[in-house]
Amino acid sequence: MKTLSLTIDGVAVTAREGMSVLECALEAGIYIPHLCHHPDLKPVGVCRLCLVEIAGRGMTISCKTPVEEGMVVRTESPDIELARRVAVELLIVNHHADCLSCAKDGACKLQEIARHVGIEEERLQRLRRTTSTLPVDSSNPFFLRDPNRCVLCGICVRTCEEIVGASAIDYAFRGYATVISTLGNRPIVQSRCESCGECVARCPVGALVPRQERNPAREVRSICAYCGVGCGLYLGVRGNQVVRVRGAAESPVNRGRLCVKGRYGHAYIGHPERLTTPLIRRDGRFVEATWEEALDLVATRLAGYRGDQFAALTSARCTNEENYLLQKFTRAVMGTHNIDHCARL
Repeated sequence: MKTLSLTIDGVAVTAREGMSVLECALEAGIYIPHLCHHPDLKPVGVCRLCLVEIAGRGMTISCKTPVEEGMVVRTESPDIELARRVAVELLIVNHHADCLSCAKDGACKLQEIARHVGIEEERLQRLRRTTSTLPVDSSNPFFLRDPNRCVLCGICVRTCEEIVGASAIDYAFRGYATVISTLGNRPIVQSRCESCGECVARCPVGALVPRQERNPAREVRSICAYCGVGCGLYLGVRGNQVVRVRGAAESPVNRGRLCVKGRYGHAYIGHPERLTTPLIRRDGRFVEATWEEALDLVATRLAGYRGDQFAALTSARCTNEENYLLQKFTRAVMGTHNIDHCARL
């Protein structure tokens, strides 16, 4: 791919052809405020916070401006600072500001941008703060939707359309009354939402937050065990408990995306009734055993069966290779076609 050279704030940088100015700057470690941009989605230029000045052109949004050879870019100027400040102030003044009770406190993009721009309380006092309080949609069992914290960046809308393909939400109403809504403004649980949580994972503010997620102390790379696809994920661990799951962006299988089972169905891992040790029936009751004892018992018992005395049932949670091996074992070793598969997870 062709490489281009340009200058951003006096720093010589290189970029791949087709990159936007914003992508080039962020990759080079030069911060440009942005709210509606996400690397997984097509740029739309909604928030207008990524303004830059390009020599010979003037001010433009960097997320939709492709890089060119010899381009000279400035990310800061009095005009840019004024435009950004006004845009951020209008977002904040119409935003519920009880940040300490927000699940995104400390990880909120609006907080990050406000710190970068430098918001003055005196200027905010001259603006009329919002008085409307919209109802929180708590119908979904996995996450909450709080329209009072929404900044209308559209990331959730584009995620649902471009990545998931469900198109369960979109912009609704007009002007000051604009919100992100389902068809007919019904609760999210009554929409086409698949509860995959992709919009929740990408929401830059506290408008979409998981119900029972806590910040982990560490993360462990793993593979989802719900089906045979083999999606890569990171298990967020706190003590000896899994408190969060996120997709592994570097995984070629799922590229960071997860379904509702992979993202939210992890409670079984720490369930008190989960079997963690093999059980063997002795004297009419189950007792704990080692894996060696359990496998030896299974091998001994299988040796006593042949043909139609034996039947196997495979699972959708196994990989294709594991299911193939079991059917091969059933037919070639046990000498029967008595094998079935449950495709339900």
